[in-house]
Amino acid sequence: MKHDESLKHDEILKDKDGHPLIQRYKPNERTNHWITAITFVLLAVSGLALFHPAMSWMAVFLGGGQWTRILHPFIGLVMFASFLILVIRFWHHNFLDASDRQWLRQMPDVLANREEKLPRIGKYNAGQKLLFWALIVSMLGLLLTGFVMWRAYFSHLFPIGLIRVASLLHAFFAFVIIMSIIVHVYAGIWIKGSMGAMVRGTVTWGWARKHHPRWFEDEVRKRNR
Repeated sequence: MKHDESLKHDEILKDKDGHPLIQRYKPNERTNHWITAITFVLLAVSGLALFHPAMSWMAVFLGGGQWTRILHPFIGLVMFASFLILVIRFWHHNFLDASDRQWLRQMPDVLANREEKLPRIGKYNAGQKLLFWALIVSMLGLLLTGFVMWRAYFSHLFPIGLIRVASLLHAFFAFVIIMSIIVHVYAGIWIKGSMGAMVRGTVTWGWARKHHPRWFEDEVRKRNR
């Protein structure tokens, strides 16, 4: 019996063309993601504006240089809090297993879209999991170094040498996270349907079977209980 035939009719989500859909992200998960994404963009442009005079024009997005200096750390706290909620929601899906290690060894097949040769993937592939942990490390690094650098409230508590080191590390973690998010966005565009999952919350059954077969089978099993 086909998977879609084993579900009750009223349990099957369908798109406008009648193709069955499966929920990948709930509305509150998508809201959480987009809050993190929007605050990241604001922090990236304001941080670059503060980093070098050649990029100071980006301060216009937060109302000028003075407002950029004031708002940047507060927006950082909002992003960290929002990202922390994402971590709590999704950490248990992001531990590397044997299939993930094999997936990484078959990177030529990944890049060539030869997914039929790859191991069966759960909700996230190894690349997404590594990105998840890289973001955690970078976010923590930005938070801690940001506190040391925050002149209005905390920097007077630390020696100038530590503040200088924190400034260098803050720039390093910012670079890592910006590059990571660029890869994340590129991958979301590259794998057709991924962006739609975070906008609408659903993917087609064919997409789920192709890109995340183990997760797809788990979801079907849950519905059939």
